[in-house]
Formats: sequence, C-alpha cells, structure tokens
Amino acid sequence: MTTYQLVGIGNAIVDVISQADDSFLDHMGIEKSIMQLVERDRAELLYGAMTNRLQTPGGSVANTIAGAGALGLKTAFIGRVRDDPLGRFYADAMADQSVDFVNPPVAEGELPTSRSMIFVSPDGERSMNTYLGISSELSSDDVPAEVAGQAQLMFLEGYLFDKDKGKDAFLQAAKECHKGGGKIGIAISDPFCVDRHRSDFLSLIEHQMDFVIGNEAEIQSLFQTDHLDDALMMTAALCPLVVCTRSGDGVTVMEGTSRTDIPVERITPVDATGAGDQFAAGFLYGLATGRDLETCARIGNICAREVIAHIGPRPEADVSALLKDAGLL
Repeated sequence: MTTYQLVGIGNAIVDVISQADDSFLDHMGIEKSIMQLVERDRAELLYGAMTNRLQTPGGSVANTIAGAGALGLKTAFIGRVRDDPLGRFYADAMADQSVDFVNPPVAEGELPTSRSMIFVSPDGERSMNTYLGISSELSSDDVPAEVAGQAQLMFLEGYLFDKDKGKDAFLQAAKECHKGGGKIGIAISDPFCVDRHRSDFLSLIEHQMDFVIGNEAEIQSLFQTDHLDDALMMTAALCPLVVCTRSGDGVTVMEGTSRTDIPVERITPVDATGAGDQFAAGFLYGLATGRDLETCARIGNICAREVIAHIGPRPEADVSALLKDAGLL
C-alpha cells in the first residue's frame, strides 16, 4: 500500500490561458480580476474567442499538489474528470507531473470535464471564467479509504464545499486521514463560498481541520470582520495552525496565540495565476519534511514568487535550486 506525504482533494479543471487587454474583456463582458462561474454555452463562446491558448491541468489544490510533487514529495490527487478528450488529457498530464491521479476518468459521466478560461491582462491580473462540469460532483464515493488513510498530510479545496456531497467527501477524508495518523487542512478558496456556508465551514474547521490556509479576504470572511488581526485570533482559537497570505505585505502564521510575520520580496507579476496555490505547495512541502513554520512560509514565498514571474499556474523553473540558493534546502 502506498504511503503519501501529501494528498489533495479538489476540482480537476483544465486551465485554458490566453492574454487579453482590458478592451477585449469589456467587449466580451468579462469582469476583470475575479473568478466567475459560467454555463456550458458561455464556456464554448469564450474558448472560441481565445488566441494563442495555453492548455494545462489546473484546479487550485491540484496546482498545489503538482508544485509539491515537483519539490519531491510523494503526492496523490483525488478529483473527478469525464472519459472525454479533456478528461484524458488531465489524467495523463497529472501522471506526467509525477502525481498519482487516483480516480480514473468516468466513462458515462453526468457532465463534461471541467475547464476554466483564464484571460491574463498586461498588468498580470487574471480574469477566470470557470465551467465546473463534472469535477463539482465529487462525493465520498470518490475518496479511496486506502489513499486518505495513508496520507501524512491532506489538503482540501474550499470550492468543493458548495455541495452537500462535497461536504460529505471532506468528512470522509478527515475521518480516514485521522484514523491513519495524518493531519488534514483546507484552502478557504473563496470568501463567497464562506458566505454561503459560514456555520458549516466554521464547524468543519473547528472539529476536523488541523490547519487552514487563506488570504486576508478569506480569513476575514470567516467572521465577517474587516479587522484582520481579530479574524486571525478567532480562527486560531478554532484551529491549531492558521496561515494567512497578504500579497506584498507578507505572510502571517498563527500557532495558537503565537504569531509570526514573514516578509516577502515584492516583484511585478507577469501572471498572478497560481500564486496562492504555489505558496501552499511550498508551505506544505516544508510541513511534510519537518521544517519550522517560519521556514515553511519562506519556502512558500519563493514558490509563489517563481510562479507569478511567468504565464501559467504551475512552476517552470527548478524551484529546488531556487530554494537551495536561498539556503532553505
């Protein structure tokens, strides 16, 4: 039986990336710098309007798992794709990146494989138009007990919390992971998802999660406050480890009442896609390999800096070499 250092559960989405200026976004009715859900017809329209498309396996936690795998962790990903061309592309691409994609493409899937059309502006901002498709139908039936039970760390994608079957999958994963002695955490993913399910979200964090990773807006949304310090303290009262990314202002790590602030080196992003995902990859790599929390955050910062320096949500450079240069490996 395989033992994994890190297992992720999330949306299995094919990212289709293209560059576009603000006038194009206005013409197509695309709201800049946010993620919006689209229906199938709208997805096909936007896909057809894209030029010089870059196609890559995506999904927030899937990007994290791929980044951690590139650093050398033994990783697996739990997600749902259909047995169609995009689904087969996704499964093969994850395997090519040394990630065990443990769910085979579904042969008579209820919906097509999920995809997100991402338009990157000259200022590096991303405007995401996501058709959720089959990935959002993930349920506890898709969580293999032998995988969750052999995970040192598990990482859940908050987006999947929008459906009851996703909530059930998270509870099943937590049960199996804890039974096997592992630790489990969640990427908050989206303040709007928190708004829709706040009490359930907070209950999950308090009773099931060993760590939480989110940005300022996401952490603040948990308690509907504009005061980040208050939100951090309240979250830390529920969960043993809270990690908050604050863009150019650095990272705050809360372990109980102990707070550590880690600065970042500011750079101008080429493409902000995947910054939070790759920060999580680096942080969880550090956690899985026994680093102290400040070092985990510094590793995460370097992973995030690498990914925003190019188009696409996954690392292109040898991040291990970057970490060695920084004295972190």
